Amino acid sequence: MENIANSSWFIPVLIAVMAAGLFGLMIYIIPGLTIIWLAILAYGIVYGFNLWSGILFGIITLLMIGGNLIDNLLMGTEAHKTGAGWPSILVALVAGIIGTFVLPPFGGLLFAAVAILIFEWIRKKDFKEGLKSTGGLMKGCGLSIVIRVLIGLVMIGIWGAWALWIK
Repeated sequence: MENIANSSWFIPVLIAVMAAGLFGLMIYIIPGLTIIWLAILAYGIVYGFNLWSGILFGIITLLMIGGNLIDNLLMGTEAHKTGAGWPSILVALVAGIIGTFVLPPFGGLLFAAVAILIFEWIRKKDFKEGLKSTGGLMKGCGLSIVIRVLIGLVMIGIWGAWALWIK
C-alpha cells in the first residue's frame, strides 16, 4: 500500500472518480454517492484509518446512506402532497426498482412515473389527477438531485479535510 500512497497518480485518480460520481448525481442514473464513498474508502484503505479519520469516514458513510435514501423519500413525499395515495407511491417505488433493471439507465424513473400515473388515474378516475401526482413525483426527483449533489460536495469536503489535516 505504501507504493500506492507514495505514487503521483493515486490522489488525482481518486479526485477524478469523485468528480465522475458528482456528475453522475446530476444525471440521476449513476449511484454517484456510492462512487464517491468507494473512492474515499480506497483512500482510507491505502493511507490507513485512525480515530479521527474513522470518525470522518463514519460521517461520510452516514451521508452516503442518507443521500441514497432521500430520493425515494422526497419523490414519495412530493407525490403524496399532490394527493397520491401511499399504495400508489409504494407501487411506483417497486416499479422504479424493476425499471432500473429492465430498462437502464432511465427505466427506474420512467416505470415509477408511469406506475403512479396509472394507479392514481384508476384510483381517482381522473387523468389530470394522475398527471398531478406524476408531477409531484418528478418534482421530488428534481429536489433529490439538488440535495444529493450537496451531500456529495459535503462528502468530498470532509474527505479533503481528512486528506489535508488528518494523516
